[in-house]
Amino acid sequence: MSVENVAEPAHEPVDVVVVGAGPAGLVAAARAASAGLSVVLLDEQDTVGGQIYRAISHADARRTDILGPDYAAGAAIADAFTRSGAHHVANASVWHVTRERCVHYLKDGKVGSFQAQRIILATGALERPFPIPGWTLPGVLTAGAAQILLKSAGEVPAQPPVLVGCGPLLYLLGWQYTRAGVPIRALVDTTRHEDRWRAKRYMLSALRAWPMLSKGLQLIRTLREAGVPIHEAADDLRIEAKTDEDGVERAAALSFTTHGREHRIDANLFLLHQGVVPNIQFPLSLRAQHRWDEAQLCFAPVTDLWGELDVPGIFIAGDGGGIIGAQAAAVQGALAGLAVAEQLGAIDLSTRDREASIHRRKLADLKRIRPFLDSLYRPRDANRIPADDVIVCRCEEVTAGEVRGFVSLGCLGPNQAKSFGRCGMGPCQGRMCGLTVTEIIAHARNVTPETVGYYRIRPPIKPVTLGELAGD
Repeated sequence: MSVENVAEPAHEPVDVVVVGAGPAGLVAAARAASAGLSVVLLDEQDTVGGQIYRAISHADARRTDILGPDYAAGAAIADAFTRSGAHHVANASVWHVTRERCVHYLKDGKVGSFQAQRIILATGALERPFPIPGWTLPGVLTAGAAQILLKSAGEVPAQPPVLVGCGPLLYLLGWQYTRAGVPIRALVDTTRHEDRWRAKRYMLSALRAWPMLSKGLQLIRTLREAGVPIHEAADDLRIEAKTDEDGVERAAALSFTTHGREHRIDANLFLLHQGVVPNIQFPLSLRAQHRWDEAQLCFAPVTDLWGELDVPGIFIAGDGGGIIGAQAAAVQGALAGLAVAEQLGAIDLSTRDREASIHRRKLADLKRIRPFLDSLYRPRDANRIPADDVIVCRCEEVTAGEVRGFVSLGCLGPNQAKSFGRCGMGPCQGRMCGLTVTEIIAHARNVTPETVGYYRIRPPIKPVTLGELAGD
Protein backbone atom coordinates (compact mmCIF):
# COMPACT_ATOMS: atom_id res chain seq x y z
CA MET A 1 0.00 0.00 0.00
CA SER A 2 1.39 3.37 -0.98
CA VAL A 3 1.58 6.05 1.69
CA GLU A 4 0.16 8.51 -0.82
CA ASN A 5 -3.05 6.43 -0.98
CA VAL A 6 -3.76 6.40 2.75
CA ALA A 7 -6.90 8.32 3.67
CA GLU A 8 -5.87 11.64 5.17
CA PRO A 9 -7.45 13.68 7.97
CA ALA A 10 -8.07 17.39 7.60
CA HIS A 11 -4.87 19.40 7.50
CA GLU A 12 -4.45 22.44 9.75
CA PRO A 13 -3.82 25.51 7.54
CA VAL A 14 -0.82 27.72 8.23
CA ASP A 15 1.16 30.28 6.26
CA VAL A 16 4.63 28.80 6.74
CA VAL A 17 5.97 25.50 8.04
CA VAL A 18 9.66 25.29 8.91
CA VAL A 19 11.22 21.85 9.36
CA GLY A 20 14.27 21.85 11.60
CA ALA A 21 15.18 24.03 14.60
CA GLY A 22 18.86 24.66 13.93
CA PRO A 23 20.24 28.11 13.12
CA ALA A 24 18.71 28.26 9.63
CA GLY A 25 15.28 27.13 10.76
CA LEU A 26 15.16 29.37 13.83
CA VAL A 27 16.11 32.51 11.92
CA ALA A 28 13.81 31.69 8.98
CA ALA A 29 10.84 31.09 11.28
CA ALA A 30 11.53 34.23 13.31
CA ARG A 31 11.80 36.45 10.22
CA ALA A 32 8.61 35.11 8.66
CA ALA A 33 6.72 35.41 11.97
CA SER A 34 7.94 38.98 12.50
CA ALA A 35 6.25 39.88 9.22
CA GLY A 36 2.91 38.80 10.69
CA LEU A 37 2.68 35.36 9.09
CA SER A 38 1.46 32.30 10.97
CA VAL A 39 4.53 30.11 11.33
CA VAL A 40 4.96 26.59 12.70
CA LEU A 41 8.39 25.11 13.36
CA LEU A 42 8.61 21.32 13.65
CA ASP A 43 11.62 19.57 15.17
CA GLU A 44 12.45 16.16 16.60
CA GLN A 45 14.18 17.47 19.72
CA ASP A 46 12.41 18.68 22.84
CA THR A 47 14.15 22.06 22.70
CA VAL A 48 15.32 24.28 19.86
CA GLY A 49 18.91 24.47 18.65
CA GLY A 50 19.40 21.67 16.15
CA GLN A 51 22.69 19.82 16.28
CA ILE A 52 24.88 22.94 16.40
CA TYR A 53 23.05 24.57 19.30
CA ARG A 54 21.59 21.41 20.80
CA ALA A 55 20.03 21.98 24.24
CA ILE A 56 21.22 25.61 24.22
CA SER A 57 18.24 26.77 26.29
CA HIS A 58 19.07 24.28 29.06
CA ALA A 59 22.86 24.38 29.06
CA ASP A 60 24.38 25.51 32.35
CA ALA A 61 27.38 27.85 32.61
CA ARG A 62 29.87 25.01 32.94
CA ARG A 63 28.69 23.19 29.81
CA THR A 64 28.45 26.42 27.83
CA ASP A 65 32.03 27.26 28.80
CA ILE A 66 33.23 23.81 27.72
CA LEU A 67 31.46 23.99 24.37
CA GLY A 68 32.81 27.46 23.63
CA PRO A 69 31.63 30.86 22.37
CA ASP A 70 30.37 29.60 19.02
CA TYR A 71 27.92 27.35 20.86
CA ALA A 72 26.97 30.11 23.31
CA ALA A 73 26.07 32.36 20.37
CA GLY A 74 23.06 30.13 19.75
CA ALA A 75 21.32 31.51 22.84
CA ALA A 76 20.60 34.82 21.11
CA ILE A 77 19.18 33.05 18.06
CA ALA A 78 16.97 30.83 20.24
CA ASP A 79 15.75 33.84 22.25
CA ALA A 80 14.89 35.77 19.07
CA PHE A 81 12.84 32.82 17.86
CA THR A 82 11.00 32.57 21.18
CA ARG A 83 10.08 36.27 21.03
CA SER A 84 8.95 36.05 17.38
CA GLY A 85 5.60 34.43 18.06
CA ALA A 86 6.26 31.42 15.83
CA HIS A 87 4.74 28.18 17.13
CA HIS A 88 7.23 25.47 18.08
CA VAL A 89 6.08 21.85 17.87
CA ALA A 90 8.73 19.85 19.73
CA ASN A 91 9.38 16.09 19.61
CA ALA A 92 7.74 16.02 16.18
CA SER A 93 9.15 13.64 13.58
CA VAL A 94 8.30 14.82 10.07
CA TRP A 95 7.79 11.74 7.92
CA HIS A 96 6.31 13.15 4.71
CA VAL A 97 6.33 16.45 2.81
CA THR A 98 4.26 16.66 -0.37
CA ARG A 99 4.72 18.77 -3.47
CA GLU A 100 1.36 20.33 -2.57
CA ARG A 101 3.02 21.65 0.59
CA CYS A 102 1.40 19.37 3.12
CA VAL A 103 3.67 18.42 6.04
CA HIS A 104 2.92 15.20 7.92
CA TYR A 105 4.46 14.56 11.32
CA LEU A 106 4.36 12.14 14.23
CA LYS A 107 4.23 13.34 17.84
CA ASP A 108 3.55 11.31 20.96
CA GLY A 109 2.47 8.36 18.85
CA LYS A 110 -0.11 10.37 16.93
CA VAL A 111 0.06 11.69 13.38
CA GLY A 112 -0.77 15.26 12.44
CA SER A 113 -0.36 17.51 9.44
CA PHE A 114 -0.19 21.12 8.36
CA GLN A 115 -1.21 22.53 5.00
CA ALA A 116 1.22 25.36 4.32
CA GLN A 117 1.40 28.09 1.75
CA ARG A 118 5.18 27.89 1.93
CA ILE A 119 7.64 25.37 3.42
CA ILE A 120 11.23 25.97 4.50
CA LEU A 121 13.32 22.82 4.93
CA ALA A 122 16.17 23.44 7.37
CA THR A 123 17.15 19.85 8.08
CA GLY A 124 20.89 20.46 8.21
CA ALA A 125 23.64 17.95 7.57
CA LEU A 126 24.57 14.33 8.19
CA GLU A 127 28.01 12.98 8.95
CA ARG A 128 29.62 11.51 5.88
CA PRO A 129 29.94 7.71 5.98
CA PHE A 130 33.42 6.54 7.04
CA PRO A 131 33.48 2.89 5.94
CA ILE A 132 36.80 1.44 7.07
CA PRO A 133 37.48 -2.08 8.38
CA GLY A 134 36.00 -2.37 11.86
CA TRP A 135 33.78 0.70 11.73
CA THR A 136 30.71 -1.32 12.77
CA LEU A 137 32.29 -2.73 15.95
CA PRO A 138 30.98 -1.84 19.41
CA GLY A 139 33.18 0.94 20.72
CA VAL A 140 33.18 2.87 17.44
CA LEU A 141 31.05 6.03 17.19
CA THR A 142 31.00 9.10 15.03
CA ALA A 143 32.41 12.32 16.42
CA GLY A 144 29.02 13.90 15.88
CA ALA A 145 27.29 11.28 18.04
CA ALA A 146 29.83 11.87 20.81
CA GLN A 147 29.23 15.61 20.61
CA ILE A 148 25.47 15.08 20.89
CA LEU A 149 26.05 13.31 24.21
CA LEU A 150 28.22 16.17 25.40
CA LYS A 151 25.75 18.89 24.39
CA SER A 152 22.53 17.23 25.45
CA ALA A 153 23.58 15.55 28.69
CA GLY A 154 27.12 16.65 29.49
CA GLU A 155 28.27 13.07 28.96
CA VAL A 156 31.98 12.49 28.27
CA PRO A 157 33.95 9.28 27.68
CA ALA A 158 34.95 7.30 30.74
CA GLN A 159 38.14 6.22 28.97
CA PRO A 160 40.46 8.21 26.68
CA PRO A 161 39.09 8.15 23.12
CA VAL A 162 40.97 8.09 19.82
CA LEU A 163 39.69 10.71 17.34
CA VAL A 164 40.11 9.58 13.74
CA GLY A 165 39.60 11.26 10.36
CA CYS A 166 39.57 14.84 9.13
CA GLY A 167 37.57 18.02 9.31
CA PRO A 168 37.04 20.92 11.72
CA LEU A 169 34.61 18.99 13.95
CA LEU A 170 37.32 16.49 14.87
CA TYR A 171 39.53 19.22 16.29
CA LEU A 172 36.59 21.07 17.84
CA LEU A 173 35.49 17.96 19.73
CA GLY A 174 39.05 17.35 20.89
CA TRP A 175 39.24 20.96 22.10
CA GLN A 176 35.95 20.61 23.95
CA TYR A 177 37.04 17.36 25.60
CA THR A 178 40.30 18.98 26.66
CA ARG A 179 38.38 21.86 28.28
CA ALA A 180 36.19 19.28 30.03
CA GLY A 181 39.26 17.56 31.45
CA VAL A 182 38.92 14.44 29.29
CA PRO A 183 42.28 12.89 28.34
CA ILE A 184 42.56 12.05 24.64
CA ARG A 185 44.50 8.95 23.66
CA ALA A 186 45.39 10.33 20.23
CA LEU A 187 44.10 12.31 17.27
CA VAL A 188 44.74 10.52 13.98
CA ASP A 189 44.37 12.93 11.05
CA THR A 190 44.10 11.66 7.48
CA THR A 191 44.97 15.11 6.03
CA ARG A 192 48.18 14.92 4.00
CA HIS A 193 50.76 17.36 2.66
CA GLU A 194 49.18 17.32 -0.79
CA ASP A 195 45.84 18.36 0.75
CA ARG A 196 47.49 21.41 2.29
CA TRP A 197 49.23 22.19 -0.98
CA ARG A 198 45.94 21.94 -2.89
CA ALA A 199 44.23 24.22 -0.35
CA LYS A 200 46.91 26.92 -0.71
CA ARG A 201 45.29 28.19 -3.89
CA TYR A 202 42.41 29.40 -1.70
CA MET A 203 44.58 30.83 1.06
CA LEU A 204 44.09 34.47 0.08
CA SER A 205 40.33 34.15 0.33
CA ALA A 206 40.68 32.23 3.60
CA LEU A 207 42.87 34.98 5.07
CA ARG A 208 40.05 37.44 4.43
CA ALA A 209 38.08 35.27 6.85
CA TRP A 210 40.90 35.41 9.38
CA PRO A 211 38.72 35.15 12.54
CA MET A 212 37.51 31.71 11.41
CA LEU A 213 40.99 30.59 10.40
CA SER A 214 42.34 31.83 13.72
CA LYS A 215 39.78 29.75 15.61
CA GLY A 216 40.94 26.61 13.86
CA LEU A 217 44.58 27.32 14.66
CA GLN A 218 43.66 27.88 18.31
CA LEU A 219 41.96 24.47 18.48
CA ILE A 220 45.09 22.77 17.22
CA ARG A 221 47.31 24.80 19.53
CA THR A 222 45.23 23.86 22.57
CA LEU A 223 45.46 20.15 21.76
CA ARG A 224 49.20 20.30 21.28
CA GLU A 225 49.68 22.21 24.53
CA ALA A 226 47.61 19.55 26.30
CA GLY A 227 50.03 16.92 25.03
CA VAL A 228 47.56 15.13 22.76
CA PRO A 229 49.51 12.93 20.31
CA ILE A 230 48.57 14.03 16.78
CA HIS A 231 49.37 11.69 13.90
CA GLU A 232 49.09 13.32 10.48
CA ALA A 233 48.83 11.84 6.98
CA ALA A 234 47.30 8.62 8.34
CA ASP A 235 46.63 5.91 5.78
CA ASP A 236 45.47 2.26 5.71
CA LEU A 237 43.10 2.74 8.65
CA ARG A 238 41.78 -0.40 10.32
CA ILE A 239 40.02 -0.90 13.65
CA GLU A 240 40.96 -4.22 15.20
CA ALA A 241 38.70 -6.29 17.42
CA LYS A 242 39.08 -8.47 20.46
CA THR A 243 36.58 -10.84 22.04
CA ASP A 244 35.44 -9.97 25.56
CA GLU A 245 34.46 -12.36 28.35
CA ASP A 246 30.90 -12.49 26.99
CA GLY A 247 32.11 -13.62 23.58
CA VAL A 248 31.34 -10.26 21.93
CA GLU A 249 33.83 -8.73 19.52
CA ARG A 250 34.65 -5.14 20.46
CA ALA A 251 36.98 -2.46 19.14
CA ALA A 252 40.42 -2.81 20.71
CA ALA A 253 42.98 -0.99 18.57
CA LEU A 254 43.51 1.25 15.57
CA SER A 255 46.23 0.34 13.10
CA PHE A 256 47.41 2.74 10.41
CA THR A 257 50.46 3.99 8.57
CA THR A 258 52.01 7.44 8.26
CA HIS A 259 54.57 7.95 5.49
CA GLY A 260 54.96 4.18 5.22
CA ARG A 261 55.55 3.66 8.94
CA GLU A 262 53.15 1.34 10.78
CA HIS A 263 51.38 2.41 13.97
CA ARG A 264 48.98 0.74 16.39
CA ILE A 265 47.04 2.44 19.19
CA ASP A 266 45.23 0.39 21.82
CA ALA A 267 41.93 1.88 23.05
CA ASN A 268 38.31 1.00 23.70
CA LEU A 269 36.63 4.02 22.10
CA PHE A 270 37.16 5.37 18.59
CA LEU A 271 35.38 8.47 17.26
CA LEU A 272 35.30 8.70 13.47
CA HIS A 273 34.68 11.75 11.33
CA GLN A 274 35.42 12.91 7.79
CA GLY A 275 33.13 15.85 7.35
CA VAL A 276 29.42 16.35 6.85
CA VAL A 277 27.12 16.31 3.83
CA PRO A 278 23.66 17.80 3.19
CA ASN A 279 20.65 15.91 4.50
CA ILE A 280 18.71 15.66 1.24
CA GLN A 281 16.06 13.06 2.11
CA PHE A 282 13.14 15.50 1.82
CA PRO A 283 14.13 17.24 -1.44
CA LEU A 284 14.87 13.84 -2.96
CA SER A 285 11.44 12.55 -1.93
CA LEU A 286 9.94 15.66 -3.57
CA ARG A 287 11.74 14.76 -6.83
CA ALA A 288 13.49 18.12 -6.77
CA GLN A 289 16.47 18.63 -9.06
CA HIS A 290 19.88 17.77 -7.57
CA ARG A 291 23.46 18.10 -8.73
CA TRP A 292 26.73 16.43 -7.83
CA ASP A 293 29.01 18.86 -5.99
CA GLU A 294 32.56 17.81 -6.86
CA ALA A 295 34.09 20.18 -4.29
CA GLN A 296 32.11 18.67 -1.42
CA LEU A 297 31.75 15.18 -2.93
CA CYS A 298 28.01 14.93 -2.41
CA PHE A 299 24.63 15.59 -3.98
CA ALA A 300 22.98 18.96 -3.28
CA PRO A 301 19.56 20.31 -4.27
CA VAL A 302 19.39 22.96 -6.99
CA THR A 303 17.85 26.21 -5.73
CA ASP A 304 17.52 29.84 -6.76
CA LEU A 305 19.21 32.71 -4.90
CA TRP A 306 16.54 32.62 -2.18
CA GLY A 307 16.79 28.88 -1.61
CA GLU A 308 13.62 27.90 -3.50
CA LEU A 309 13.62 24.46 -5.12
CA ASP A 310 12.20 23.77 -8.56
CA VAL A 311 9.16 22.59 -6.56
CA PRO A 312 7.25 25.89 -6.20
CA GLY A 313 6.81 27.19 -2.67
CA ILE A 314 9.37 24.90 -1.01
CA PHE A 315 12.69 26.32 0.15
CA ILE A 316 15.98 24.98 1.50
CA ALA A 317 18.03 26.93 4.05
CA GLY A 318 21.31 26.02 5.71
CA ASP A 319 23.54 22.98 5.32
CA GLY A 320 20.74 20.97 3.71
CA GLY A 321 21.47 22.88 0.51
CA GLY A 322 25.27 22.53 0.70
CA ILE A 323 27.68 22.70 3.62
CA ILE A 324 28.28 26.32 4.66
CA GLY A 325 28.52 26.32 8.47
CA ALA A 326 26.28 27.54 11.28
CA GLN A 327 26.71 31.30 10.86
CA ALA A 328 26.11 31.20 7.12
CA ALA A 329 23.15 28.87 7.66
CA ALA A 330 21.52 31.46 9.88
CA VAL A 331 21.95 34.09 7.15
CA GLN A 332 20.41 31.77 4.58
CA GLY A 333 17.50 31.28 6.97
CA ALA A 334 16.96 35.03 7.03
CA LEU A 335 16.98 35.16 3.23
CA ALA A 336 14.44 32.33 2.98
CA GLY A 337 12.24 34.03 5.58
CA LEU A 338 12.35 37.27 3.62
CA ALA A 339 11.51 35.54 0.34
CA VAL A 340 8.53 33.74 1.87
CA ALA A 341 7.25 36.91 3.52
CA GLU A 342 7.41 38.80 0.22
CA GLN A 343 5.77 36.02 -1.78
CA LEU A 344 2.86 35.90 0.67
CA GLY A 345 2.44 39.68 0.64
CA ALA A 346 3.57 40.29 4.22
CA ILE A 347 6.38 42.64 3.12
CA ASP A 348 6.95 44.53 -0.10
CA LEU A 349 9.67 43.91 -2.65
CA SER A 350 11.76 46.91 -1.62
CA THR A 351 11.82 45.80 2.03
CA ARG A 352 12.87 42.33 1.00
CA ASP A 353 15.67 43.53 -1.24
CA ARG A 354 16.92 46.16 1.23
CA GLU A 355 17.29 43.62 4.03
CA ALA A 356 18.58 40.95 1.69
CA SER A 357 21.44 43.11 0.44
CA ILE A 358 22.85 43.26 3.97
CA HIS A 359 22.48 39.50 4.44
CA ARG A 360 24.07 38.71 1.07
CA ARG A 361 27.18 40.72 1.90
CA LYS A 362 27.48 38.92 5.21
CA LEU A 363 26.93 35.55 3.53
CA ALA A 364 29.66 36.24 0.98
CA ASP A 365 32.09 37.05 3.80
CA LEU A 366 31.19 33.90 5.74
CA LYS A 367 31.60 31.68 2.68
CA ARG A 368 35.10 32.94 1.83
CA ILE A 369 36.74 30.19 3.84
CA ARG A 370 34.60 27.39 2.39
CA PRO A 371 36.74 26.53 -0.69
CA PHE A 372 39.82 26.36 1.55
CA LEU A 373 38.14 24.00 4.01
CA ASP A 374 36.59 21.84 1.28
CA SER A 375 39.98 21.43 -0.35
CA LEU A 376 42.01 20.93 2.83
CA TYR A 377 39.65 18.36 4.35
CA ARG A 378 38.64 16.54 1.17
CA PRO A 379 38.09 12.91 2.27
CA ARG A 380 40.46 10.45 0.68
CA ASP A 381 39.18 8.00 -1.93
CA ALA A 382 40.21 4.99 0.18
CA ASN A 383 38.07 6.23 3.08
CA ARG A 384 34.99 6.76 0.89
CA ILE A 385 35.27 3.84 -1.55
CA PRO A 386 36.29 0.90 0.64
CA ALA A 387 37.79 -2.52 -0.02
CA ASP A 388 35.59 -5.51 -0.79
CA ASP A 389 35.41 -6.91 2.75
CA VAL A 390 34.11 -3.68 4.35
CA ILE A 391 30.42 -3.39 5.21
CA VAL A 392 28.84 -0.35 3.55
CA CYS A 393 25.12 -0.89 4.29
CA ARG A 394 25.03 -1.41 8.03
CA CYS A 395 21.28 -2.08 8.17
CA GLU A 396 21.39 -5.00 5.72
CA GLU A 397 25.09 -5.92 6.22
CA VAL A 398 26.02 -5.52 2.55
CA THR A 399 29.73 -5.28 1.78
CA ALA A 400 31.49 -3.17 -0.83
CA GLY A 401 32.48 -6.37 -2.62
CA GLU A 402 28.84 -7.41 -2.91
CA VAL A 403 27.94 -4.03 -4.41
CA ARG A 404 30.74 -4.44 -6.96
CA GLY A 405 29.34 -7.91 -7.65
CA PHE A 406 25.95 -6.35 -8.38
CA VAL A 407 27.62 -4.10 -10.96
CA SER A 408 29.21 -7.10 -12.66
CA LEU A 409 25.70 -8.57 -12.99
CA GLY A 410 24.37 -5.42 -14.66
CA CYS A 411 23.42 -3.16 -11.73
CA LEU A 412 23.62 0.46 -12.92
CA GLY A 413 22.78 2.42 -9.78
CA PRO A 414 21.71 2.43 -6.12
CA ASN A 415 18.04 1.77 -6.85
CA GLN A 416 18.86 -1.46 -8.64
CA ALA A 417 21.21 -2.37 -5.78
CA LYS A 418 18.13 -2.58 -3.58
CA SER A 419 16.76 -5.34 -5.77
CA PHE A 420 20.07 -7.19 -5.96
CA GLY A 421 20.76 -7.23 -2.22
CA ARG A 422 18.44 -4.96 -0.17
CA CYS A 423 21.19 -2.37 0.07
CA GLY A 424 19.66 0.86 1.35
CA MET A 425 16.36 -0.72 2.40
CA GLY A 426 16.98 -0.69 6.16
CA PRO A 427 15.66 1.67 8.86
CA CYS A 428 18.12 4.46 7.99
CA GLN A 429 16.68 4.70 4.43
CA GLY A 430 20.15 4.90 2.92
CA ARG A 431 21.37 7.81 5.05
CA MET A 432 24.46 5.86 6.14
CA CYS A 433 25.28 4.16 2.86
CA GLY A 434 23.84 6.28 0.04
CA LEU A 435 26.93 8.23 -0.95
CA THR A 436 29.21 5.22 -0.49
CA VAL A 437 27.07 3.01 -2.73
CA THR A 438 26.88 5.74 -5.38
CA GLU A 439 30.65 6.16 -5.43
CA ILE A 440 31.38 2.42 -5.42
CA ILE A 441 29.10 1.90 -8.42
CA ALA A 442 30.47 4.97 -10.22
CA HIS A 443 34.05 3.77 -9.65
CA ALA A 444 33.23 0.23 -10.79
CA ARG A 445 31.48 1.50 -13.92
CA ASN A 446 34.10 4.21 -14.56
CA VAL A 447 31.42 6.92 -14.77
CA THR A 448 30.62 10.00 -12.70
CA PRO A 449 28.53 9.84 -9.50
CA GLU A 450 26.01 12.14 -11.17
CA THR A 451 25.54 9.52 -13.90
CA VAL A 452 24.91 6.84 -11.29
CA GLY A 453 22.55 8.92 -9.16
CA TYR A 454 21.21 8.30 -5.67
CA TYR A 455 18.50 6.22 -4.03
CA ARG A 456 14.92 7.04 -4.96
CA ILE A 457 13.62 8.22 -1.59
CA ARG A 458 9.97 7.58 -0.76
CA PRO A 459 7.86 8.38 2.30
CA PRO A 460 7.80 7.67 5.14
CA ILE A 461 11.12 9.47 5.58
CA LYS A 462 11.08 8.52 9.26
CA PRO A 463 9.59 5.30 10.68
CA VAL A 464 5.84 5.38 11.32
CA THR A 465 3.67 2.35 12.10
CA LEU A 466 0.41 1.41 10.40
CA GLY A 467 -1.29 1.80 13.76
CA GLU A 468 -0.03 5.35 14.06
CA LEU A 469 -1.17 6.10 10.51
CA ALA A 470 -4.61 4.74 11.34
CA GLY A 471 -4.76 6.90 14.46
CA ASP A 472 -4.71 3.92 16.80
